[in-house]
Amino acid sequence: MHPLVSLAIKAVEHFIETREPLPCPDPLPDNLKQKAGSFVTIKNQNTLRGCIGTLTPKYENLAEEVIRNAIRSANDDPRFNPVEKRELPSLTFSVDVLTPEEKINDLEGHNVKQFGLIVRGEEKKGVLLPDLDNIKSANQQLKVCLKKGGFTDNDTYELFRFEVKRFK
Repeated sequence: MHPLVSLAIKAVEHFIETREPLPCPDPLPDNLKQKAGSFVTIKNQNTLRGCIGTLTPKYENLAEEVIRNAIRSANDDPRFNPVEKRELPSLTFSVDVLTPEEKINDLEGHNVKQFGLIVRGEEKKGVLLPDLDNIKSANQQLKVCLKKGGFTDNDTYELFRFEVKRFK
């Protein structure tokens, strides 16, 4: 198991036990000192149980980013009830570390296995990570982003893409 995934699991376990965030590792390994957006995805037998993250870094380092996003994924995803202690043995975690976003003009040549998509409009935003089992085309990825962001047919928006390193 990758150290970022272990950190995410420890963060959720610690929060369930103490209701406090896991302290940042000290000393901090060099690979966790970088700043990057991240998403923590929690699944129960391949069914989504929580997924929350940051597109751009909000915290001092990647370790803190993963700790905070793991806790939010387990407790604050509005689609699900908070994770309970009894569920922990059956959950799997993955951590995606994002590259900085890049503006694109259209979806020509957009590879949904390689790139995530961000749709931004006035006060609206929809995001979808890359390489999801049920997303087969760029147009399908766009439709999901528009729906997640609450866009209507009359809304204007801009497109951005990003890559991730996924750790399981």
